[in-house]
Amino acid sequence: MAKKDAPPRWDRKMQQRLARGEAAALGEVYDRFASLVHSLAHRVLGDEKAADGVTREVFAHIWEHPETYDPRQSPLRTWIADVTHRLAVQRLRDREEERGQEADRDPGEPPAHEELERKVRHASVAARADYIVHSMPLPLRRALELAYFQRRDYRQTAADLGVTEDEARRRLRLGLQLLATAHDTGTPPGHGGAV
Repeated sequence: MAKKDAPPRWDRKMQQRLARGEAAALGEVYDRFASLVHSLAHRVLGDEKAADGVTREVFAHIWEHPETYDPRQSPLRTWIADVTHRLAVQRLRDREEERGQEADRDPGEPPAHEELERKVRHASVAARADYIVHSMPLPLRRALELAYFQRRDYRQTAADLGVTEDEARRRLRLGLQLLATAHDTGTPPGHGGAV
């Protein structure tokens, strides 16, 4: 069994390969995490084109600054989610400030910061929930998908999954408990979510 402090081997090797400038390593990271990055960016921005732009920025950052990732601090997935969140929130703030400047405002009046921060908090919670769902173990995610998207109760979920009703209730409860943490910090887990 690996030491608790030891980073996952794949994450460590990937960081080393990226630091050496291996384009194939970036391709592997892209293949594994592009849908997560795009999904998180889209959650924050609510715009497909903007999410595409953030996705490009995230992978450019990974390529240009692989040394900013420390496998001992967090999994690569979490670091990438943090980078995505930071860049998407910055783009959201920039976009909202531009809109505020375009509006007929008194030049000395600041943009509506409270409204902007409300939007950022809302988008951050949605992005964190999305991250949690994509990161949770497949049995929990599958139970939640059946209950939420297909409107199954725990008995129907148990039958669909081929598990006992007690197990279905346990999976649903654990999945919902994980989702409830989306409101805890409002950012994907990792380095404190500083923006």
